[in-house]
Amino acid sequence: MRTVMAFGAFDLIHPGHLRFLREARRRGDRLVAVVARDESVRRLKGRAPTFNEGERMEIVGALRWVDKVVLGDRAGEWTVIRRIKPDILCVGYDQDPQHPALRHQLAALKKKPRIVHLPKFRVQRHKSSLIKKRIKRSL
Repeated sequence: MRTVMAFGAFDLIHPGHLRFLREARRRGDRLVAVVARDESVRRLKGRAPTFNEGERMEIVGALRWVDKVVLGDRAGEWTVIRRIKPDILCVGYDQDPQHPALRHQLAALKKKPRIVHLPKFRVQRHKSSLIKKRIKRSL
């Protein structure tokens, strides 16, 4: 059984997220979605998420392509990859598969997952920050 792991904030789920998770799931038999902690979203995006980590986990876990949802590690920890031991790591268009910290952690693993960089999908329309702006304008 091939396990695929996909990372994301998954705030304000939109068609881009659905496409990302569906494409990740197609690459294996089991998809584990890793939802970023609130503190990680604040650090990486410069703002708090619209939905807290528990709410985002509930939403992502309800999607049919997701077999399991887990909360991401705190900054600098990499236990989720070591614990689940995925065969494939899927990263989105806005994630860096060559990030030095990720490469360093993967190098220490006995079983190294293959990294798949999934393409963007209509990012000019399906991006959480743009969706929030459209919502604000419509109010």
